[in-house]
Amino acid sequence: MKSGYMAELLGDEMAVTMGYTVIMIFQGGYTMLRPSQVSFYAKKAEKKNQQFRTWLKTHVDPDELDKQFLELHNELFSDYDCSRCRNCCKEYRGSIPEEDLERDATFLHVSVDEFKNKYLKESLEDGGYSTRNVPCDFLDENGNCILGDCIPQSCVDFPYTDKPDRMGSLLSFLGAVSVCPVAYEICERLKDYYGFR
Repeated sequence: MKSGYMAELLGDEMAVTMGYTVIMIFQGGYTMLRPSQVSFYAKKAEKKNQQFRTWLKTHVDPDELDKQFLELHNELFSDYDCSRCRNCCKEYRGSIPEEDLERDATFLHVSVDEFKNKYLKESLEDGGYSTRNVPCDFLDENGNCILGDCIPQSCVDFPYTDKPDRMGSLLSFLGAVSVCPVAYEICERLKDYYGFR
């Protein structure tokens, strides 16, 4: 390892410090911040990330950006175990559309009214429901979703980096960068790809 680098072995992972950034090197060979570090480093990069967002809007073809997002999403999520993070569950409310209420209540062996009363409040934004609390009410003490296979689609899709029209969603993407290690890494790799520093 080069001088100036500090490494710590952590089982099958290695934490490496380079300057101010601490990254994780996973067996798959890619680098990633630890979940506990994302907020700190995203806050440090907030101004630069806003500048990058503006630069992308004026210098990059939207279809090319979608292609880059999708490639990075597929590469990084192919090896990433979200259950070892769950920052999104800890930082956001869960979102349940009206059409999923009966399915989710049945899964938890309660009536729809009991399900709504115990876990949900109406969401004015989309006409559906959101969990009452942050962290998400469906996150158990082991970091698992109590909804099991009924996990809301919005949770499955987070941070939406494989969806089309990333150009129109860059502001919400920057919000995800402060929560999700993969979104943070995608942002950093996009900066490298486009030569933005």
